[in-house]
Amino acid sequence: MATPRRLLRPFLYTSAAAVAGGGVLYYVNRPRKIPGSDPASVPPPRYTEDGKLSPPRFPLVKTREEQIADLKRSSGTQVAVDVVKATTSNILGSLTGNKEERPVQRQGQQDNTAPYDLLVIGGGATGAGIALDAATRGLKVAMVEREDFAAGTSSKSTKLVHGGVRYLEKAVWNLDYDQYKLVKEALRERKYFLDTAPHLSNWLPIMIPVQKWWQAPYFWAGTKFYDFLAGSEGIESSYFLTKSRALDAFPMLKKENLFGALVYYDGAHNDSRMNVSLAMTAALYGATVVNYAEVVGLEKDASGKLIGAKVKDRIEERNGKKAQEFSIKAKGIINATGPFTDAIRKMDEPQTQEIVAPSSGVHVILPGYYSPSKMGLIDPKTSDGRVIFFLPWQGNTIAGTTDAPAAIKQDPIAGEEEINWILSEIRGYLAPDLNVRRGDVLAAWSGIRPLVKDPHSKNTESLVRNHLLTVSESGLLTCAGGKWTTYRQMAEEAVDEAIKRYNLKTSPLLEAPRISGSEMIDDAAPLDGTCQTHQVRLIGAHGFSNTLFINLIQHFGLESIVAKHLTESYGDRAWTVAALSAPTEQRYPVRGLKISALYPFIDGEVRYSVRHEYAQTAVDVLARRTRLAFLNAQAALEALPTIIDLMTEELRWDKKRQEKEWKDTVQFLASMGLAKSKLSVTRKDVESGKAGEYDEHERKLYSRHDQPADMMESDSKFSSGEKPIISRDSPVNR
Repeated sequence: MATPRRLLRPFLYTSAAAVAGGGVLYYVNRPRKIPGSDPASVPPPRYTEDGKLSPPRFPLVKTREEQIADLKRSSGTQVAVDVVKATTSNILGSLTGNKEERPVQRQGQQDNTAPYDLLVIGGGATGAGIALDAATRGLKVAMVEREDFAAGTSSKSTKLVHGGVRYLEKAVWNLDYDQYKLVKEALRERKYFLDTAPHLSNWLPIMIPVQKWWQAPYFWAGTKFYDFLAGSEGIESSYFLTKSRALDAFPMLKKENLFGALVYYDGAHNDSRMNVSLAMTAALYGATVVNYAEVVGLEKDASGKLIGAKVKDRIEERNGKKAQEFSIKAKGIINATGPFTDAIRKMDEPQTQEIVAPSSGVHVILPGYYSPSKMGLIDPKTSDGRVIFFLPWQGNTIAGTTDAPAAIKQDPIAGEEEINWILSEIRGYLAPDLNVRRGDVLAAWSGIRPLVKDPHSKNTESLVRNHLLTVSESGLLTCAGGKWTTYRQMAEEAVDEAIKRYNLKTSPLLEAPRISGSEMIDDAAPLDGTCQTHQVRLIGAHGFSNTLFINLIQHFGLESIVAKHLTESYGDRAWTVAALSAPTEQRYPVRGLKISALYPFIDGEVRYSVRHEYAQTAVDVLARRTRLAFLNAQAALEALPTIIDLMTEELRWDKKRQEKEWKDTVQFLASMGLAKSKLSVTRKDVESGKAGEYDEHERKLYSRHDQPADMMESDSKFSSGEKPIISRDSPVNR
């Protein structure tokens, strides 16, 4: 009997090990749901038997004028003129048969003169997220922004949606549970982010170069722990690449001292378009959202409690008029102004202690050939211990970021020292035969990250790792800190606190606009008065799929790269953008006039931005609706005449306004890295081609004027007429 047992035991052990190993392999390689890979929730329209196609029709947001009229009504002011203006578009729509669905009012909120439940100050990621959360809980909410949506930090991020592998490393080594919770929360929010806006975000593999053999198990354990924390919120598992496979995936890497590489997955996104989509989705759900509406003062009742704010429309000032101040009444006010948090807090309490510790993060944009189109890279240990990312973005390569204390400015300029530091670090891990030149920098910018200190902490210098919620004695609720990935969680906590502090009553949204443009989806179904933003799909998401661009090509005759760009920037609203594009009068492409020959941005985007996304300035279009200013400052300058002309057609700008737009936009492009020699150019210079002339530094970058030859004249050691195959001392060369 002993012999069979002795034989059976190893067999059982082997079988158990095989089952366990198989289970691990299945878990690692199990099928995953990749955002954007599923068919669209609302399939694209199909051609009928007679060859006709009816594009989708989407609900419209209120016009900006209508939104301002709603703000004024909250104070009980009679605004008859504004009411007339606000109804003009609906009347015209009825006459022309083009009347579109508008956001419906909620039950119990038919009186537009009632105060808002919440007034949100700030239209960045946090403010727009709060507005969407509150609106989908049945609250009457307004959001005002002094500049444009995403005009500050929210458009100047690293473009990642990530949990933060470096935060996880700190959590483990420092046994820091708060840091661990931050990573865990961010990984959960990352999944919600990609689910609710699949057209604006995507999964991105990121490589960690391994230079020493002992780093391989260290990085492998770290990335596997990162995968484990993500759990069902993750996608592909991290994996190891040998040296040859790492160089095959990322040919630009330096071969010397390269042992291999670890690859893990995180998310990437188009930050300013995400911000604008949040604001516009909130508007469709009934929120009043207005950009260029500056809060100039806070209003309190006799007991010192906040009851509203004084606001002015800055667009009137841009049009040469005096901006009239008006009141907005609200039961509660939320301060979500990012780096400018303390300015609003001091409006409330002039002697209050500052909580923002601003930090500058510089990024540079390089040509796309510096990185693979589908693979990023992280250098976890730079020369000074910081982390630097090197990522593909919008066809170019983004590199950054720095982290240094900074003064708070609206449009800070990236310093040469920071730019050169980034370029120096890049040279350290790219192949030595790649000459990383300062002249290759197409754009560079600095974003102010609003790190915060807890005013109630004993150590007032210690920074809060995540975000901070604080309420003043007068009732000003401030939400500050955090990062793009966790904007939704920040908004949820802020609205929860506001409901409790201001004694607000949420309600189900029994009716909601068909944001998808179809009766197939009831967008109001999950909106029961609780927070549901983890499943509220943003404008453009419902009809998006990875093959939607083909439908646009077949219907509108768009260039392939343009069609892909439109679907990845607007989702199903690309149908509207394409319809707003002018015919080219060429055989192909049929529609879509490019505003820059180098990039896929077209004229229809300008019209769409003005009509449907509240774009009010040329900078709004160049920087935050399209991303041209962030991708190439010189190309943005050369596109500026076209942008101003198109916006003049839409907004009826006079000559003075056009001149102001030119001056202000060129000044803004200085903060995007436009060469100092180009800051004094005029529109005439651009249209004549003079602005495209290059300085002596640019001249040296390329062989610009040599005639075709086996050996270009500028590359030869011999001057014109000399014989390179004969010695220079030969009589024929004298």
